[in-house]
Amino acid sequence: MSRIALIVNPFASGVDDERLAAVERELRAAGEVTTMLTERPLHATELVEASCSDYDAIVAFSGDGGFNEVLNGADGDIPLGFVPGGGTSVLPRALGLPRDPVEAARAVAGAFVAGRMRRISLGRVNGRRFGFSAGIGFDAELVRRVDALGRAADGRRASDLKFIFEVVRLIAERRGRFPPAVQIEGRGRAAFAVVANCDPYSFAARLPLHIAPHARFELGLDLIAPVEARPTTIPRLLRYMITGNGQESDAEIIYAHDVDRIEVRCDAPMALQADGEDLGDVTEFVCEAERDAVSVLV
Repeated sequence: MSRIALIVNPFASGVDDERLAAVERELRAAGEVTTMLTERPLHATELVEASCSDYDAIVAFSGDGGFNEVLNGADGDIPLGFVPGGGTSVLPRALGLPRDPVEAARAVAGAFVAGRMRRISLGRVNGRRFGFSAGIGFDAELVRRVDALGRAADGRRASDLKFIFEVVRLIAERRGRFPPAVQIEGRGRAAFAVVANCDPYSFAARLPLHIAPHARFELGLDLIAPVEARPTTIPRLLRYMITGNGQESDAEIIYAHDVDRIEVRCDAPMALQADGEDLGDVTEFVCEAERDAVSVLV
């Protein structure tokens, strides 16, 4: 019988005993399930590194932070499954899995039984793998602000409404102005930079955000970096993000598709994020594409 390691973040906003039992039940259709609960940051990476040789598949039931840790422990050979247990859960949704964790677990189990896998690329930022995005400046600052709001008593992170409020507040504090603050090697100066490994880049509730509309899991990385953001340009940037049209032809945006390496130097320390995880302040970063990195069950 096949053996499946189920790695669970019990503190993720969408994880509770009832959902966990239902996810385990669905996965048992594909094999024997061993559940492991994470206890601290980076614990999922350790569990994956210790499990790769003992199991036939590894499934994560968590939010995007837990998925990121699993990717950083994976050996590239064992197939991975992702069951959404967070408030947004960008990675499984971008892979086409259902938002409902039980339905997603059923799909992952079915993919394992059928041998249905997809090889995808990953990114690395300063050595840390990411599945769907990394960013310096604006989006990383938002990640930090939302983290600072903390969690509710039930473990849930801030709502989408509060996230939108933080977006508006950040723009208002800067009076809508984000001058050039980073130097992108070989490409010029920009206000901030985002690096995408797929489309959509993220979600606002059910709304996909198409920051890098041509990014694909099977390709290299895409770069989107506004040269400067002003009150008159922000509405245009928001329109691009929602429609996925226009950013690649805008002369005020540095745009690159399917690249292997992106080097950025900052004028001063700036917030850095990978898969929605705050990586602290940095003065420079290097993003590299790790092509054909892992197999995922979809």
